[in-house]
Amino acid sequence: RPNTPELQHGDPQVQSVLALGGSIALVLNCELVHAMPGGRRGPSRQQLSRSALPSLQTIVGGSCGNGTGMRNRNGTAIGLSAPPITALITPEPVRHSCIPELPTDGCLVFELLFFIYLLMALIVQYINIYKTVWWFPYLHPAASTSLNFHLIDYHLAAFITIMLARRLVWTLISEASQTSATSVVRYTLVIVARLVLLTMCGWVLCWTLVNLFRNHSVLNLLFLGYPFGVYVPLCCFHQDNRIQPLPADCGFLLNDQLDTGTIRPKDFFTLLRESFREQFNNPTSIPAHTCPLSPDLIRNEVECLKIDFNKRIKEVLFNSLFSAYYVAFLPLCFVKSTQYYDMRWSCEHLIMVWVNAFVMLMSQLLPPRYRDLLHKSAAHLGKWQKMEHGSYSNTPQHIWSDTTIWPQGVLVRHNRCLYKAVGPYNVAVPSDVSHARFYFLFHKPLRMLNLLILIEGSMVLYQLYSLLRSEKWNHILSLALILFCNYYVLFKLLRDRIVLGKAYAYPLGTIGLKSH
Repeated sequence: RPNTPELQHGDPQVQSVLALGGSIALVLNCELVHAMPGGRRGPSRQQLSRSALPSLQTIVGGSCGNGTGMRNRNGTAIGLSAPPITALITPEPVRHSCIPELPTDGCLVFELLFFIYLLMALIVQYINIYKTVWWFPYLHPAASTSLNFHLIDYHLAAFITIMLARRLVWTLISEASQTSATSVVRYTLVIVARLVLLTMCGWVLCWTLVNLFRNHSVLNLLFLGYPFGVYVPLCCFHQDNRIQPLPADCGFLLNDQLDTGTIRPKDFFTLLRESFREQFNNPTSIPAHTCPLSPDLIRNEVECLKIDFNKRIKEVLFNSLFSAYYVAFLPLCFVKSTQYYDMRWSCEHLIMVWVNAFVMLMSQLLPPRYRDLLHKSAAHLGKWQKMEHGSYSNTPQHIWSDTTIWPQGVLVRHNRCLYKAVGPYNVAVPSDVSHARFYFLFHKPLRMLNLLILIEGSMVLYQLYSLLRSEKWNHILSLALILFCNYYVLFKLLRDRIVLGKAYAYPLGTIGLKSH
C-alpha cells in the first residue's frame, strides 16, 4: 500500500498500544501459570491489580486522576488527552419541587398575637405567685379576694409590659411609615402619631424606673437590665474576622459591604447600633433561588444563607429568652421574703413560656418559603463523607478541585484525607464542617418542620397530662390559657406539614417540578 504511512517503532501511539498489550499479555500469562497444577505460582490477583494493571485514572489522564498519564517501559509519560471528570460521568440534575404559597401571619398581626400571649402568660405568673385561699368561709376568711393585690408591684408590672410591647410598638410605627402619604395632612398625622406613641412609651418607662429605684435595692434593680448586659458581649462581639469573598447579588448584606465584596470588621459602636436595630427591624424579604451553575456561586450563596440563618436564629433565641425572662423570672426576683409561692410550678411555667415563644418565633422567622430556599441550596451544595485510610484502594481516586461539580459516589483526596461524594451535586469543601452541617440540616426539606412539631406536640401533651392531674385552681387556669395559644401554633404547623408533605412527595419529573 503505497499511500499508507509506515508506523515507526518510536511513535508514541505505537508505544502506548504496545505497553497496554504487554500488560494484558502479562495478566493472561500469570493467570495460566497460576491455574496450572505443576507450574510456578505467580503473583496473586490482588498483587496484579495493584502493580501490573494500570488504574483508570492512569489510563484516562491527569485531570481526572492524580496528574499522571500512562507510562511506557522507559518511565516516560505518554501524552494522552485527559477529559475532565464531568465529561466521564455527568452529574444527575438537581430537581426542585414547587411548593404552594401557604398563608402566613403578617408582621403586625404576629406581633399583636405574640404580645397578647406574653401578656396572658405574665398575668398567669402573677396569679401563681399572689393567689389566695378565697374559698374559705366568710366568718373565718384568709382573704377577701382571689389575689393579694396589695402585694403586687404595679410599677414592675408596667415596666415589664412596656418591655414586652417594644416589638409591637416599633412594628406599628414601621407599618405606618411605609404607607404612602397621599396628602400632606395624612403625612402630618402619621408623624404626629409616631411622636405621641414614642413619647408616651418613653414617659411610662421612665416613670416606672424612677419608682423602682425608690422602692427597691440596687441588687434587685440589676435584674431589670440583665438581658441587655448579656446580649451585648454575646451578639455584638461574635463575628468572623476572616475576610470572605461574597457575591454581588447577595441580598442579605448591607450596601457598604457589597461595594467591596467582603465583610469588614466593625467597631464597637457600629456593632452595638446594628445589634439593637435588629431587635426592632423586621427580617429581610426572602430572595428567589436562582439555581447557580458555577461552584463558586453555589458556595457564595450558601455563605450568604448561613449568615442570614444565623442572624435569624440569634434573634429567635434572644427574643424567646428575653420574653421568658421578663414574663416568668423577673416577677420572682421582686417577691418579698415573707411571700410564699410554688417554686416548682413557677419554674415549669418559665420553661413552657420559653418553649412556646421559641416555636412561635421560629415558625414566623423561618417560614415555609425560606426553608424551601435553604433546602434548594443544600441540594446544590452536596456533602462529602470521610473514609478510612486503606479503604477503596482499588477504586479510582481524584484530587479535589473547587471548580468541578462532582457526581455522586466519586472518591476524592483533600488535605491528605479520602472523601466520598454523597449528594447528586457536590461542590462543598470536604474539610469544611459548616458545609456538612448546612447539608445535614436542610437537605431534607421537612426536617426543621418535623422538629418544631415534635417540640410543640410534646409540650401540648405534657400540658394536657398536667391539666388532668391538677387539683389547684390556679394550675387549671394557667394551663387552660396557655393551651389555648398552643393549639393555634400547633394547628399552623400541622397544616404546613400536611401540605408540604404532599408537595414534596410528588415523584421527580412530574408536572410542577423544575429541573436545573
